[in-house]
Amino acid sequence: MEPALYLIPVTLGETSIERVLPSYNHEVVMSIRHFIVEEVRSARRFLRKMDREFPIDDSTFYEMGKHADERQFSAYLQPLRDGKPLGVISEAGCPAVADPGADIVAIAQREGLPVVPLVGPNSMIMAVMSSGLGGQSFAFNGYLPVDAADRAKRLKALETRAWTEGQTQLFIETPYRNEKMFQSLVSTLRPQTRLCIAAGITTADEYIRTLRISQWQKEGLPPKCPAGTDLSKVPAIFLINK
Repeated sequence: MEPALYLIPVTLGETSIERVLPSYNHEVVMSIRHFIVEEVRSARRFLRKMDREFPIDDSTFYEMGKHADERQFSAYLQPLRDGKPLGVISEAGCPAVADPGADIVAIAQREGLPVVPLVGPNSMIMAVMSSGLGGQSFAFNGYLPVDAADRAKRLKALETRAWTEGQTQLFIETPYRNEKMFQSLVSTLRPQTRLCIAAGITTADEYIRTLRISQWQKEGLPPKCPAGTDLSKVPAIFLINK
């Protein structure tokens, strides 16, 4: 492979590689021996899942950790400066999207180093695709406030933007707080606002449904995924629009 910073997507859960990643990704990964990763153990597990013969012991891993350190991240790019291909692996989905890998890419772009994104699952894009809420204009807002009053205020602001601009608003929550988020949504938003819950995308627990808030209220309890899994145990994206 040509020397470049390859952004390597991983599965969103216990999904087969063949279902969500093209064979070309395998070809790229097998040519790389230097990886910048979010967590070494899960990165090694993914590489072995992609190919049981992957030479883990001949590879070098640079862990990003939880805190961005520009000097350290810059040092991680040295193999690429030396003419070797370098991979970035996130914990789930595509690297550098709502992910610390973005800081690595920013440094590479500033230095004019080549960056190559590989094809793979992205839960945000797949949620927009399947929500029916419109993808002409949308915004990802990350995590909302944990405090109930602050969260309600933020939800109302996002709802106002959705109604005035027609822009679909996306946000996420830590899985164990998903049910609290659901309750906040159905108690805070207008009855006619549409809410999509997209959970466990590409996995056996995949659940994607869009209803108006008034309809969610009639259903009452937070939804369960197809296998009966509680929403509190599955990564989910919430989307709202008018």
